[in-house]
Amino acid sequence: MLTWEIIARGRVQGVGFRHFASLCARQYAITGYVRNQVDGSVRIVAQGEAGDLDDFCALLKTGRHFILVQELNITELDNAVEYNDFEIR
Repeated sequence: MLTWEIIARGRVQGVGFRHFASLCARQYAITGYVRNQVDGSVRIVAQGEAGDLDDFCALLKTGRHFILVQELNITELDNAVEYNDFEIR
């Protein structure tokens, strides 16, 4: 199982992006959390299988309604704690 830190930039705060990320995570059995950052980005820590993480990110990029993801920066994390569910923080 892999753990990725994903920083989403664009129109991702105040438009339901964290809820959308949570729905996408459930679709691909991704665990972890999503949190707004003070700089206007959104940080996601996502755990899952490589193919599921790829599909999760592809779905995040599509957005919906007023969400506009302009950039996803992905970093693989080593020695991450194991998450049991996906939380909106």
